[in-house]
Amino acid sequence: MNIVVLVKQVPDPEVVIGIKDEGKSLEIEQKFTTNFFDEFAIEEALRLREKHGGKVRVITLGGDKAVEVLRKCVAMGADEVLLFADAAYLNGDGYATALALSKATARGPFDIILCGKQAVDDDRAEVGPMVAQFLGIPHAGGIVKLDVVDGKATADFMSDGGQETVEIPLPALFSAQKGLNEPRVPLVTNVMKAMKATIPRITPQELGMSTDEIGVSGSKVRADRYRLPMKRRKIQMIAGEAPQAAAEAVRILFEVERAL
Repeated sequence: MNIVVLVKQVPDPEVVIGIKDEGKSLEIEQKFTTNFFDEFAIEEALRLREKHGGKVRVITLGGDKAVEVLRKCVAMGADEVLLFADAAYLNGDGYATALALSKATARGPFDIILCGKQAVDDDRAEVGPMVAQFLGIPHAGGIVKLDVVDGKATADFMSDGGQETVEIPLPALFSAQKGLNEPRVPLVTNVMKAMKATIPRITPQELGMSTDEIGVSGSKVRADRYRLPMKRRKIQMIAGEAPQAAAEAVRILFEVERAL
C-alpha cells in the first residue's frame, strides 16, 4: 500500500505574533512545530503500513525550517520525505498550496492520502479537500477511525448528529482528527539517524508548474490587512432581583452596546 501524508510546519502556539507595515504583514517569532492534527495523520499512515505493508511518503511545503518537520517524520518511520523549499511556493493561499501538493502527490503511486483536518495557524481546513478535488478522488474529513479491506476504506467521523461511518473506494484522501490514534514518540536512535538524513527538495520546474500557478501569484485569496483581535471587555455584574437585573441587562444591550 502506498500512503502519502501531507504535513505543515506551523508557529508554536506560544510564539509572539505582531503586525507590521501598517497591517500588511505579520512578524512571527521564529519558533515552529509540526501541525497538531498532522501528527495523527503520520501515525495512522505508519500503522497502515505496519498492517498492510507498503511505503509512507511525506510531503510538506515551507521554508528551510520545514526540514525539521520532515526529520521528525523520518524519525517516526517515514520511508520518503519531500520538501517544497523554493521561495516561489511561499505565501500562497490554500488553492495554490493544494495545487502544488496534488502535483507532487501524483508523481508517484498512491492508495491513501492522509493529512490533518486543519492547520492550527489559519484554521481554514481547506487544503486537504482541495487536493482531493484536484486529483479527482473522494475525501472524508475529520476521521476518528480508519479500516482498509480489499481496496475499500471504512472511516468513522464526528458530525452534528454524532458519529457516522462511510465506505469509500480507494484511492481516497482522509483528514485526521484528534482521537484517531496516539502518535508515537520516536526512539532516540531514530532521531539521531533522522538528523543525518538527506531531505530531497523539489522545484516548480520539476513539477511542471510556472511561477504564475504557485505562491502569491497563483493564489485566489489575498490578505488585504491584518488586525489584532478585539480585547475582551470587563465583566459587568448586575445586582438586584432577577426581573430588575434582566431589565437592566436589556437596557445595556440596547442603549450601551448598540452605541459602541
